[in-house]
Amino acid sequence: MSRVTSPVLTSKIMTADAAASFIHPGDNVGFSGFTGAGYPKALPEALASRMEQAHRGGEDFRISLWTGASTAPDADGLLARAHGISSRLPYNSDPTLRGLINAGEVAYIDEHLSQSAQRMWFGFYGRLDVAVVEVTAVMPDGLLVPSTSVGNNKTWLDQAERVILEVNEWQPRALEGFHDIYYGTALPPHRRPIQLTEPLQRIGEPYLRVDPAKVVAVVQTNSPDRNSDFSEPDAVSRAIAGHVLDFLRHEVAADRMPASLLPLQSGVGNVANAVLAGLDGSEFTGLTAFTEVIQDSMLDLLDSGTLKAASATSFGLSDRGARRFMQDIDSYKGKIVLRSEEISNHPELIRRLGVIAMNGMIEADIYGNVNSTHVMGSAIMNGVGGSGDFTRNAFLNFFLSPSTAKGGAISTIVPMVSHVDHTEHDVHVIVTEHGLADLRGLSPRARSAVVIDRCVDPRFRDRLHDYCERAWSERPSHRHTPHLLDEALSWHQRYLDTGAM
Repeated sequence: MSRVTSPVLTSKIMTADAAASFIHPGDNVGFSGFTGAGYPKALPEALASRMEQAHRGGEDFRISLWTGASTAPDADGLLARAHGISSRLPYNSDPTLRGLINAGEVAYIDEHLSQSAQRMWFGFYGRLDVAVVEVTAVMPDGLLVPSTSVGNNKTWLDQAERVILEVNEWQPRALEGFHDIYYGTALPPHRRPIQLTEPLQRIGEPYLRVDPAKVVAVVQTNSPDRNSDFSEPDAVSRAIAGHVLDFLRHEVAADRMPASLLPLQSGVGNVANAVLAGLDGSEFTGLTAFTEVIQDSMLDLLDSGTLKAASATSFGLSDRGARRFMQDIDSYKGKIVLRSEEISNHPELIRRLGVIAMNGMIEADIYGNVNSTHVMGSAIMNGVGGSGDFTRNAFLNFFLSPSTAKGGAISTIVPMVSHVDHTEHDVHVIVTEHGLADLRGLSPRARSAVVIDRCVDPRFRDRLHDYCERAWSERPSHRHTPHLLDEALSWHQRYLDTGAM
């Protein structure tokens, strides 16, 4: 039976090739999708084919592509290989597209996720020509049952001049009821407080809305999300998780948070997944999450009862986790709610709820500045994503990383980060497998000592202590946050020269 039950929209069902004809060279196009969940599956391939055909005929067919976050190789990757993207925002993790960004072919606008929707509403990005949004079903009255991610879909559907819907029958029909779409956002100066005080509280409605007159095509698909497998926690990840858990015990003992902790946010990746896994079987129970992405470990926590509720904007499951969720989907109803990323990442809500934020990093420096996005200061890896939204507004934030990279050849703790995403003013706790540096309330000199002594791999510790001592002694009139700039800036270069990178 068709998932499209609206008579008006049933009349607009067509092939992906036909739907792709509604996207023109130079268009601004908004895709659904967040961490490989809920992105359009058929339209990107059809569009990439049109782009390649146009290029063979000498026509420059490129679009500006906007999403919720990362999509998949069969979306971002296909369009990148077709050289069909002129600019991209707000987050990307596709390796092909990353290469084009770093080669200068694609302009990349790396935005905080909480800001991408509102900046669209403010008119900062220009007109949105087309929205391509995956949904689970179209109701008889035209309301849309969202898919496995929400991201910026509400804004794209509201703002786009033309809308293409992909109705994906691979997505469980039982997803209806998992979503809370808030339509109370207004523009300054007419904004009002968002009345959300608990992670699972509902303030919106379970459906996305769209003006049927704007829908130019409906494409029916049956294709899985791009699910990424997680590695089993190794000794390094388990050590990092152990330090975080011990610190949370310390905070509870100091009466700075309740025994059930405060709502958790966890970034995507194996280390963050290992930290969440470490909570299972601990003394912590009755936990909640107010985060971006629900990974496998959160399903584990929900199943065991350690976690009682999780609010996010997307799933980010492995194949095994996706099968498990789909098989037991009814057991998660009432425990999981998916929201737009302008709500899941909203600074007002993060600060009100007192979120504990845990995110990965590429490198940190001795004073507590963190680089989440760039290699060697100029080559983008992925993007800042939501880490800035949570870091600056969290009750407590952690940055997690192994102490070395490139097989131990490079320290991830350096004199000066090559790119700053999170300043020393915002970063609370840095954690590696060797230990944990609590930077709260410390001066720069005290921060440098605790970071080096507790987080740096022993092979690099003496060298960083030597750097600090010389910086403090050689610049007597600059002793607040002293640097030996030539040496700090060449710290990464020496590894390039030796071929370690």
